[in-house]
Amino acid sequence: MLDETPKRFDRIVAILIQLQSKKIVKAQELADRFEVSLRTIYRDIRTLEASGVPIYSEAGVGYALMEGYRLPPVMFTREEVSSFIAAEKLMQKFTDPSLGSHYAAAMYKLKSVLRSTDKDWLSTIESKVVMQTSGPQFPDKSPNTLTLLFESIAEKKQIILCYKTLEAEEASYRNIEPVGVFHDNNNWYFLGYCHLRKDYRQFRTDRIHGIQKTECHFTIEHDSLETYLNKTETIPTTKVRILVSKKIVNYLRYEQKYHGYVSEIEVDDQIEMTFMSRDIQEGFPRWFLMFGDYATILEPEKLKIRTLELVESYIKRLS
Repeated sequence: MLDETPKRFDRIVAILIQLQSKKIVKAQELADRFEVSLRTIYRDIRTLEASGVPIYSEAGVGYALMEGYRLPPVMFTREEVSSFIAAEKLMQKFTDPSLGSHYAAAMYKLKSVLRSTDKDWLSTIESKVVMQTSGPQFPDKSPNTLTLLFESIAEKKQIILCYKTLEAEEASYRNIEPVGVFHDNNNWYFLGYCHLRKDYRQFRTDRIHGIQKTECHFTIEHDSLETYLNKTETIPTTKVRILVSKKIVNYLRYEQKYHGYVSEIEVDDQIEMTFMSRDIQEGFPRWFLMFGDYATILEPEKLKIRTLELVESYIKRLS
């Protein structure tokens, strides 16, 4: 029989570290992480308690360490050290300067507990990893955007946002209750309740001209960020079918989800793609023209007409 003792020991140590990382840890959360049964987690918790670790539990809530109990500094595996490299490079390029400086300070503390050989190994690798971005995601006018958003969400305090939409000529001020932050399509966004619009709105960080935390508490008990992002919007859609050359179909993959991509089938040496588009007047036809010499519109007829109008308009501008 395979000896499971070393594996169980590693799991128990990892459980103790996780208990230090959060105020409350649920048994199911631990079971999911280590892919074991709840019964196994209960047994591991009892083992920790028997060894003198002060754990208290509350039925239906989870486990927690007694306030003040801490492990001595832990040693990291080389694989864990490798993850620091990617995390540090990402933080340097994809966060605002304020949050980036806080992370840099945290990294010094992490590196201080590494073995000398691991420090040398880390230095060798990190100079060979470079992260490149398409452009600034945080304007100079708002260099501490993420930091203030995190504080606002944690403390449930409103922010005053100076924001300029793509269509507006001037920025406007509004009180926002941030719900959560997410990264999509190479940009940082946050979702929040806008008191000006009396509804939830998404905001792109590179369009923020100023952000300031207030002492005004949230007026609404908000659901999780995923709840709002996963809501099915009732915006009318139109079925679109196009026939695309296999030669360029992979170039469409990156943006197809933003145009309502549904499915595709192979038709001879081409790919028939189906979309449920929210905008066949502007968005979809302009995107289609980027690869139109390799594609054909099958339906609807009004998309063909609109695309032709855009082409004719461009021809007139050339003449």
